[in-house]
Parts: sequence; C-alpha cells; structure tokens
Amino acid sequence: MIYFAALGLALGLGVPIAVIGGGIGQGHAAASTVEAMARQPDMTPVLRTTMILGLAFIESLVIFALLMGFMALSHLPTTQQALNAITTTAQAQK
Repeated sequence: MIYFAALGLALGLGVPIAVIGGGIGQGHAAASTVEAMARQPDMTPVLRTTMILGLAFIESLVIFALLMGFMALSHLPTTQQALNAITTTAQAQK
C-alpha cells in the first residue's frame, strides 16, 4: 500500500516540478537569445534557429515527463480498491 502512496506523491510533485523547470529553462533561453540578438543583430537568424531548436528540446522533456505521469497514473488503484485494501489491513490487525 505504501507503494501506491509513493506513486501518488511522485505524480503530484514530479510532473509539476518538471513543468516549472521547463518553463524556467525556456524563459532563460529566450531571454539570453534576445540579449544576444540585441548585442549582435547580424547574428539574429543563427541565434533564432538555435533558440527554437533548444526550446523544442526543453519542451520535449516536459512532454516526456507528462507522458511518464500518465503512464504511472494508470498503475494507481481505484478508490474502491484502495478502500478495500485499507479495510482488509485494518481487519487483519485486529
């Protein structure tokens, strides 16, 4: 039963942390690219291409974390299964 509690906690914390980290990373990458474009306007096409590629990689990691969350979510028990396990454990301890 502790496995399901840990899995639920991991889903509740892991996916949001991945999303927040991805958002911070994308913001930092975009800010750095805009700053570099302001310093060297002639390098704008190269910088833009590199930024878009980097943002795509960051976003793919966030999507991967979301996919792993959905896969783990399918292994959580239903509410009825969890209640049955709790009552069975409580009756066994009496």
